[in-house]
Amino acid sequence: MRGQLTEEIQKLVKDFLGREITVCELRLYPYLDSVMKNEQKIDPNRVNQEERDILKKLREEEHIEGGASGLSVTKEFYNYIQQVLWIGYVVNAYSEGDY
Repeated sequence: MRGQLTEEIQKLVKDFLGREITVCELRLYPYLDSVMKNEQKIDPNRVNQEERDILKKLREEEHIEGGASGLSVTKEFYNYIQQVLWIGYVVNAYSEGDY
């Protein structure tokens, strides 16, 4: 199912972040992707405390900067999000290994 935290995603996550993520973090990624492709500002009304904590951790890890006043992400983090979104939300339409 789409948006599920699979072993395959956790492996990709561990390789890039060096840690595991929660389902909440996985489901935050489509929002971050949308933000970066559109207004490039996080709407504080659209993120809960758990998501704020995740954003704080991503700032500490130096993958993102800013937030409500303007969000920026590293190219490596952006590419990582695209891989996660492909596996977690898109790849079902294709056979595994197409990415």
